[in-house]
Amino acid sequence: MTHNALNSNSFPDSSALDQPVRPLRVLVTGYRSHPHVGGQGVYIRNLTRALADLGHEVTVVSGPPYPELDPDIGLDTLPSLDLFAETNAFLALRPRHLGSWADMAEWLSHNTGAFGELYAFGVRLEAYIARHHGRFDVIHDNQTLASPFVRIDRTLPVITTLHHPIEIDRRFALEAGQSLKDRLFTRRWYRFVKMQARTSRALSRHLAVSAAARDTHAALYGTRPETMRVAFNGLDHQVFYADHRVARRPGLIATTASADAPIKGLDVLIKAFAETARTHDTARLLIIGQLRDGPAKRALQSLGLENRVETRSNLTREDIATLYREASIVACPARFEGFGFPAAEAMACGAAVAASDGGALPEVVGETGLVSPAGDAPALAANLNRLLQDDELRRQLGEAAIARARSAFHWSSHARTASRLYVEALAERGIH
Repeated sequence: MTHNALNSNSFPDSSALDQPVRPLRVLVTGYRSHPHVGGQGVYIRNLTRALADLGHEVTVVSGPPYPELDPDIGLDTLPSLDLFAETNAFLALRPRHLGSWADMAEWLSHNTGAFGELYAFGVRLEAYIARHHGRFDVIHDNQTLASPFVRIDRTLPVITTLHHPIEIDRRFALEAGQSLKDRLFTRRWYRFVKMQARTSRALSRHLAVSAAARDTHAALYGTRPETMRVAFNGLDHQVFYADHRVARRPGLIATTASADAPIKGLDVLIKAFAETARTHDTARLLIIGQLRDGPAKRALQSLGLENRVETRSNLTREDIATLYREASIVACPARFEGFGFPAAEAMACGAAVAASDGGALPEVVGETGLVSPAGDAPALAANLNRLLQDDELRRQLGEAAIARARSAFHWSSHARTASRLYVEALAERGIH
């Protein structure tokens, strides 16, 4: 087990969280927000629900694909060119787009190998704010960090959620590049990272989802630590909860793999599992996600493990929760996580967790799981073996994990911390 001494700024003090929340008109923004295209939509739906429950009037502005929101949350859409959905993005430009700098910037960036959605969304949002002057009190943005937000912040306070700095993804992608051409394309694609770093330094209020998110933004982007307050993400405890009526499947190791990318550490887990499979006949690996052709799939084939590995995709959250309740172990091998929803959700379901020390995972797991160095397959294998051999240890960790998940991961606490930032930003401008 591991102990992680959290910085005192990691959690807002409980007395402040107990104070009444001043209702405000909050605009939540995200450049793309559908829950099936990544964590952006999941975060925005849960954040807006929690803010509304505190009494705020909440509106979301998003580019496509658009979010799924509760009925009482307003949605204003900012259509983009959505070039990833085009068969031929080069031919997507129309004469009407020539008069829009946002459209031109998005088209030029995309067709020269860069990711331009962030900046284009910021330009469209700036025009939207000008059209809706006086309608909102604050903006809460979900890590767009586009340069237009600096100008927006001069008229309307901007609070930004920080998950993890994309510079980390960029570095892993560059390390994985097989050729000079690959590395050049990677550098071009991630050009927006410099913009995000400049924007994070210019803005004065951030909500970081972990101490790791705060510290890496400070180290890699130069974001001032005093501008960042930490509050863990929450969980949907109506979905992710322990059910002791569900029997654990002996030897089943579950993991969630949203992508076969180096940062996710699936390659490390497969190497560790190969060692575990040699000594535990009942060991099976369940990958929650779609395993496309890539390093992980090739590793499974080369190691002859295909018959010991199962993949499940297109699952509901309820399906995933059931698998966490059935697994003997849930492995979280990421080289870096800004928070680590799979670990937290598995803990809430009473699973014994074997995690890496990548990013925020030690913060999330605390002393309720076994933690090994990120990228260290033998160390991860040793923890998997220890858990498979010790039924009582798995039971104790699972029970401790349930208690920690219930106490530490609540959207209401996250939203209350955000609310304090809103009031502070307004007070700084003389608005009480």
